[in-house]
Amino acid sequence: MSIYERGLDKNPANHQPLTPLTFLERAASTFPNHTAIIHGSLRRSYQEFYTRSRKLASCLETRGITKGDTVSVILPNTPAMLEAHYAVPMAGAVLHSMNTRLDAKVIAFQLDHSECKLLITDREFSSTITEALKIAKVQPIVIDYDDPEYDGDGERLGEIEYEAFIKNGDESFNWKMPEDEWDAISLNYTSGTTGNPKGVVYHHRGASLLAQGNALTASMAKHSVYLWTLPMFHCNGWCFPWTISAIIGTHVCLRAVRQKPMWDAIADHKVTHLCGAPIVMSTLLSASPEDKRELTHTVEFFTAAAPPPEAILAAMKEAGFNVTHLYGLTECYGPAVVNDWNQEWDKLDNAEQAAKKARQGVRYSALESLDIKDPETMQSVPKDGETIGEVMMQGNVVMKGYLKNKEATDQAFCGGWFHTGDLGVMHEDGYIQLKDRSKDIIISGGENISSIEVEDALYKHASITAAAVVAKPDNKWGETPCAFIELNEGAEPPSDDELKAWCSEHLASFKVPKKFIFEALPKTSTGKIQKFVLRERAKEL
Repeated sequence: MSIYERGLDKNPANHQPLTPLTFLERAASTFPNHTAIIHGSLRRSYQEFYTRSRKLASCLETRGITKGDTVSVILPNTPAMLEAHYAVPMAGAVLHSMNTRLDAKVIAFQLDHSECKLLITDREFSSTITEALKIAKVQPIVIDYDDPEYDGDGERLGEIEYEAFIKNGDESFNWKMPEDEWDAISLNYTSGTTGNPKGVVYHHRGASLLAQGNALTASMAKHSVYLWTLPMFHCNGWCFPWTISAIIGTHVCLRAVRQKPMWDAIADHKVTHLCGAPIVMSTLLSASPEDKRELTHTVEFFTAAAPPPEAILAAMKEAGFNVTHLYGLTECYGPAVVNDWNQEWDKLDNAEQAAKKARQGVRYSALESLDIKDPETMQSVPKDGETIGEVMMQGNVVMKGYLKNKEATDQAFCGGWFHTGDLGVMHEDGYIQLKDRSKDIIISGGENISSIEVEDALYKHASITAAAVVAKPDNKWGETPCAFIELNEGAEPPSDDELKAWCSEHLASFKVPKKFIFEALPKTSTGKIQKFVLRERAKEL
């Protein structure tokens, strides 16, 4: 035994489980009067935020919620959603946050699969929840949240409203640190494009590390102001509900992504950071001149999904935003890879800079390993920017696994690496770049075609605002690229010949789409294009 192992044991004085819950306690004890939450006319301090979270946790315990129980919420970006991110794990339970745009059947599946014991639901979604509860086998306690900022339709379904529920809670509740940092803190379901969705389980350690990794990656100073344009139900808002407490920042809540409220919030509250899919950028930029506001400061915008087109990046910069490209999955707590900008690239021209920004980048400080590997041999591919392999990860910000699905968990962790299912290349400087999802690669005449590469070429066309390319079955070639396109408002559809000629300037001939369809693209609530829907459309064609 080494001398460093003798008489140097772990004990409560020198070893505590990592958890993001302590961030809120620290913020409340050091800056109790600092504004933690803004929601319409509401202003809530860190002391109030912490007190209310403890009261909610105590009420959950009173209702029999204990370690390992699931508390489900279906809430927009509201103060109640922020409180749930602390109170539920403070009670030892697991937070299951549901996509507010799901249909009743999927919600019922999630409630049953997670064995939900208590449900907090916003009045806006009462009709869907009513139907879901009729289908579900579980019978959770139902708590209604009646947000003063919501003036639409909907009825209360539960036995008590949220504010009345927490009113008599214990503001001095002795909340629970996790017994082990490996304990589950939250449950997030994948999109479930084929079959039922899988339940991704996060642990306290990963949530703590990713939350701090966000602050480092986003260069967030103390008292930064964060605008909630990213749904908190999406990977727990990329762990930013916990990040903002760590830097004693201010949450600016938004029930929905709308042009004027976003511009007003950014200008009035001096928002420093926000996140979202490319659709959020398009929404900001397409606002009318009367709704836009002149910004006196640079706003950091973090986006995931497809890399923004060059024209969007230029327009965002002109409007006062600095865009950073992130990459991640539900299985790694949201973003775990960042396009870490090298200042030397500032000397490049706009086209070359756009090419650099299109890369996904390098690992977060919280992720231990990131690589592109051949999934058959598990060997790393050459750093040549050409050889395609699968993106794989190792680290503390990778999920515990899939709830009640050992087969899928074992498959995802085969060989000691998390297999993302994304295909990409590794550049000489260590930056990765996605080429496709493994299921989205198009194999035409034996040649692999990256749908992302074809989409990039289409995005450069002045008339095109969005594009998605999928495989269309072909008797001769097996598959050929089929492009679905959204045009800029007022733009005339280019002819097929014009688009083929355009693509031929940027792509090898076999990569040029054989068919172009002009229509609105189906998207998820987080702005991702639903390619599985388009693949079915292509088959019908």
